[in-house]
Amino acid sequence: MKLRWALPAVNQLREIYDYIAEDNPAAALRTVERIRLTIRQASRIPYAGRTGRVGGTREAAVPGTSYIVVYRVLENAVHVLAILHGARKWPESF
Repeated sequence: MKLRWALPAVNQLREIYDYIAEDNPAAALRTVERIRLTIRQASRIPYAGRTGRVGGTREAAVPGTSYIVVYRVLENAVHVLAILHGARKWPESF
């Protein structure tokens, strides 16, 4: 399936990298790569992620991290909506 990124998700990925890189650039790279790998897997098997907390979404936990990728499957494409830390308050919509 095609992969589409919403601007907030792009910004969140950048913010995650910047935050971790302040203390450990190598860990920041590893974390971003794990997130990207999870997104690539979601684009290959989009319904493997659990049903999302927000209607019409799916969620994929990023292994080895506390991050969750939120996405929607629409028109033969996976739309990455957000990358959120699991401890954050969940938004009501995307």
